[in-house]
Amino acid sequence: MLRPRKKYTVFDLQQLKGQRCLTHIHVKSPEEAAAAEAAGMDLMSCPFDSPEAQARLPLLVAAAPNSFISGSTPHGLASPEEAIRTGFRALELGASSVYCSASPFLIEAMARERIPVVGHLGMVPRHVTWTNYRAIGKTVAEAKQLHQRMKELESAGAYAAELELVPHNLATWLCSQTKMLLMSLGSGSGCDTQFLFSDDILGDYDERIPRHAKAYRNFLEEHRRLQRERVAAFGEYIADVKAGRFPERSNLVEMDGKLLKQVIGSVGKPAA
Repeated sequence: MLRPRKKYTVFDLQQLKGQRCLTHIHVKSPEEAAAAEAAGMDLMSCPFDSPEAQARLPLLVAAAPNSFISGSTPHGLASPEEAIRTGFRALELGASSVYCSASPFLIEAMARERIPVVGHLGMVPRHVTWTNYRAIGKTVAEAKQLHQRMKELESAGAYAAELELVPHNLATWLCSQTKMLLMSLGSGSGCDTQFLFSDDILGDYDERIPRHAKAYRNFLEEHRRLQRERVAAFGEYIADVKAGRFPERSNLVEMDGKLLKQVIGSVGKPAA
């Protein structure tokens, strides 16, 4: 029997920087978390940005008890106090760290309280109105700004940062310039982790797959097939009931006939 693997700590991850590229996935259900752990995934992240997501976090942790899971905090944290409360709440519910796309100002507040925080660099979907959806860092000015923002996150106390849609050669250089773990989402293989969303890997949405991602299954078609099977099964049930084919004798419990007659005789005829 295989022994359970050791659950990573932030200390462990920091010792692994530069040693190998860790596998990393964003999951949204206990089933996905359990599957990722069974497959040997190194790291996971999950939503923690709504009441429903916060209620789901303990289920994900229970499904993957030996995995390092980061909870993604809500967009629009209004104050350092709210950021700190949110971070501690995630840790109390079983998260190993928190992801936060807010400014270094809020990240520093959490980090001061020793909450492990992951920041975000490059193309940040929550701030896309400033950049549009595109690669970030293809010009000298943007690359220098990206380096500056990386250093600001590092100084704020983030132990890691997601690096999204950054040219792969620039990302590799940036990774060598920081003590933070850089988590590549569409930024090549020269970072400390390779990160994808479960929806991308499973092909579980009705959109064109992003260039940086790869679908290994077609769950969307499987969901559609299952829905067709649901409709067909329910229709067959309706038809069987209407035709008297369900329930069959094998579906029924029957009272002994003599005992039933005894009951009927002792109760008498019903009133008219």
